Amino acid sequence: MTISRKPGAVAALALALIAGAPASFAEDVAPAASETRTAPEARPAQRDQRTGQPSAPRDAGRQGGERGNAQEARDQGDRDGPDRPNERRRDTSQGSTSAADHRRLPPDSTTRQTLALPGRTLAFTATAGSIRLFDDKNEPEADIAYTAYIRDGEDPRSRPVTFVFNGGPGASSAWLQLGNAGPWRLPMAGEALSPSAPPEVQPNAETWLDFTDLVFIDPVGTGYSRFAGSGEDLRKRYFSVEGDARSIARVIRRWVERSNRLLSPKYVMGESYGGIRGPKVVHDLQTREGIGVRGLILVSPVMDFRLSGSPVLRHVANLPTMTAVAREAKGPVTRADLADVEAYAQSDFLMDLVKGEADQAATDRLADKVSGFTGLDRTLVARLGARVDAIEFRRALDRADGRVAGRYDASVSMLDPFPDSSFFRFGDASSDPLIAPMTSAAVDLTTRRLGWRPEGNYALLSEQVNRAWDWGRGTNPVESVQQIRQILALDPKLKLIVAHGIFDLATPYFGSKIELDQLPPTLTRPDRVKLVVYPGGHMFYSRDDSRKALRAEAEALMR
Repeated sequence: MTISRKPGAVAALALALIAGAPASFAEDVAPAASETRTAPEARPAQRDQRTGQPSAPRDAGRQGGERGNAQEARDQGDRDGPDRPNERRRDTSQGSTSAADHRRLPPDSTTRQTLALPGRTLAFTATAGSIRLFDDKNEPEADIAYTAYIRDGEDPRSRPVTFVFNGGPGASSAWLQLGNAGPWRLPMAGEALSPSAPPEVQPNAETWLDFTDLVFIDPVGTGYSRFAGSGEDLRKRYFSVEGDARSIARVIRRWVERSNRLLSPKYVMGESYGGIRGPKVVHDLQTREGIGVRGLILVSPVMDFRLSGSPVLRHVANLPTMTAVAREAKGPVTRADLADVEAYAQSDFLMDLVKGEADQAATDRLADKVSGFTGLDRTLVARLGARVDAIEFRRALDRADGRVAGRYDASVSMLDPFPDSSFFRFGDASSDPLIAPMTSAAVDLTTRRLGWRPEGNYALLSEQVNRAWDWGRGTNPVESVQQIRQILALDPKLKLIVAHGIFDLATPYFGSKIELDQLPPTLTRPDRVKLVVYPGGHMFYSRDDSRKALRAEAEALMR
């Protein structure tokens, strides 16, 4: 049997032969409130008489238990309403005031906003609210919170609208809203940011609102979204790969219908686990909901868990990122600077890994090359059999100074709280400091600026959702590559952008390259499928230049 040593062929061989089990990942503006109104919640036509009174779980109004201790939101219940409100009107036609009513989310809040940016002013309408989902017996299942930004004076028939969610599973959409595309942005300055930093947002000069309306969606159990029905079967269905995607597709269809946006060009953007959710949502929209989608943008995605489940492929995917981190210490790094390590990773590196540690000559070759690329001590690399996991790399990179690199952005480091321990007992330097300010900023935006005041805590990251997630019972790892093939084949006009940060060890960019390389060339013309890699980590948009570059890609896609 002859095995081709061409990089693409070798990677394809490994991807086909090696599979593992899925693993869990685990803004100065004064809003011109010339008009502030609160609209009653819309429902399907046949459900207009429903008052949302069926029994709900005791904790349906509180999501605080679904977050880690470090993710406690500041209580915003005693904050003022939107800046300069004018004649706020509450809908009082909700009927019965049963206990179930008190636990449900409040009516939508709609405000008029004006955003002053360099060289332009954006006038738009913001709505914070929820969409209730029902089962086939018209019984309520879940209230899904969303925030929509609609630019004033645009023709809805030609104006694009983009639906945005993050990942987790268990993450709210605050990361992409306040970090990347929304009207206001929370600066995320790497090591300069701390949990006690003021959660002050500022106008986002790189907001996507210039060229698309935006709808940010929080899956059930995240943000203020919550169950409206009871029962373990309901939770299991929503906290599952397919059930989750199905619910988001239904929310998108409901929003499109009640907002009269059926004729608008539609786009979907997802981050991280959104790489699994996004393609499935688009496929459901196409085939179940009757909604066409023009484009899909995946930010730092995971698309196939074979990469995290297979030790060999995980090492192949990680090596270019580790090399980028090592080289950044000497100056800026772009993907073009990594051509040598990319070529090695999918050829000789892969072949020597497959030979196993029993082949001493192969292991010696690996130790020499890995040490050279990553800057790690060769003795350490050899002791590890030249198979350096991300967590080993993060600690070994700067252990002499007692620092540990981030998983989501390995170019950012923090002090190791237990430098004398042989165990890995540290958090993430690139994401943990953001939890407190991001949570507070999201709550303040929703309750004060946008005037929507749900009871209960806001879940930025829900550990409970993540732990309860049903990854399926089959032997095949969770993946969305099948749906990517299907949506591209079904609609020749649909385009895909996959965007990564070069220093991301959680979802390394080279893993996505391997996966995209396996797609048929008939589906992946350069004008349809594009992989872009930027300076930064998982939230590469925290860097100004990278955020601007992603915005330019998205605008070109939608123009």
